[in-house]
Amino acid sequence: MIPTLTASPLLEGCVRSLERQTRRDFEVTIVDNSGRGAVRRTKAAGIVDKVIENGENLGFGAAINQGFHQSRAPFLATLNDDAVARPGWIEALVGAAESAEDVGMCASMVLLAQTGRIDSAGMMICGDGSSKQRGHGAAPEDFNRASETLFPSGSAALYRRTMLERIGLFDEEFFLYCEDTDLGLRARWAGWKCLYAPGAVVEHRYSHSAGRASPLKAYCVERNRLFVVVKNFPAKPLWRSPFVALVRYYWHAASVFEGRGAAAEFQREGNSPLRLVWFVVRAHLAVLAALPRLWAKRRSIRRNAAVSAGQFLELLAAHSISAREVAAQ
Repeated sequence: MIPTLTASPLLEGCVRSLERQTRRDFEVTIVDNSGRGAVRRTKAAGIVDKVIENGENLGFGAAINQGFHQSRAPFLATLNDDAVARPGWIEALVGAAESAEDVGMCASMVLLAQTGRIDSAGMMICGDGSSKQRGHGAAPEDFNRASETLFPSGSAALYRRTMLERIGLFDEEFFLYCEDTDLGLRARWAGWKCLYAPGAVVEHRYSHSAGRASPLKAYCVERNRLFVVVKNFPAKPLWRSPFVALVRYYWHAASVFEGRGAAAEFQREGNSPLRLVWFVVRAHLAVLAALPRLWAKRRSIRRNAAVSAGQFLELLAAHSISAREVAAQ
């Protein structure tokens, strides 16, 4: 499943990489969120099984959900349109998923195309709901063993259909960013596991569509990490999360002065740090407006939980990242 907003020339490279897979029993669907039929005018359109066109940008989660509803495959693989999968990608992911019946998700080794270093080897979670890539910036050989991880990055992941049918699909209210965090945590509440498959390698041009430190990303990430907390965090970390966020804000401010991290990059791209403050305020206002819906979803998740709050907290602790580390990335 490949969602695209721009249908840039990189899309053809993405699709061509799927033609070279060692396993061939799959179909390729592109969901065009451009609102102008952009995929039809690319070479990629002629080499895929299906193109779904939307009249406007419905967001990442909605695009993936559309593709899921039009397929009956036992597994759903997601791939960003600016990623190139190595030939054994699908075979490695399916092999990991089929290793145990309670494996509902599989994470790829996602490499930064420009450097060859790791972008993600699964995902980690901070105490304020921020999610960050496991192994980000490390050498591939440092993460060459299969292991359990919290959940996959949606940029290159595999999900079991049975799991999605039981816990629900991507939450379309997120629109962009952190929907994979929410889905992964909901799956964990329901007792499903996630395996990291180091043989499933893709090369990714980071945040090609929305920009690595764009205003849209800054707002959506802040709002959606709050959505994640309200929906998925047990009571104790839920009430503690604002204090963790304050620590992260401090380290973001410090990183601006040191010229590193996402906040510094946001400023280098011509944005005022005061805009970040405004995005934080807007994000909190948006969560207040959505609180009744979010709380209803929270109650549904807990009613159907297969693990206790204590077990879930142990999972979060085992795959945690500090506020300072989040700010530094």
